[in-house]
Amino acid sequence: MHDTTESHPNYLTIFFCLCGLTLASVVLDLFSSPSWKVTIGSLVMLVAAAKAGLVMLFFMHLKYERNWKYALLMPTVILSMGMILAFLPDISLHYYPLDVPQVTEVIGESSH
Repeated sequence: MHDTTESHPNYLTIFFCLCGLTLASVVLDLFSSPSWKVTIGSLVMLVAAAKAGLVMLFFMHLKYERNWKYALLMPTVILSMGMILAFLPDISLHYYPLDVPQVTEVIGESSH
């Protein structure tokens, strides 16, 4: 049930917050360098998570639901964290070699 004592959010403010977060992720992506690719990618994912949180809270009206919503979201959070942990060795240890033709061709083209 909705709490009738709370006022509705200002949707225009939320829209501008979403626009600002989108701009932040685009700027982060534009200024990323190969050495910071994992860090920038992580920041862009955090911005995307913040945007998804705003949409869920206000546009899907989950802010006004009871606390059972956390029990429903917990399996998703656990699976997401498990997926991140599963990919960490590939990202941090460079499991796949970087001297494959596809990578050297792209690097060779960008140096001209």
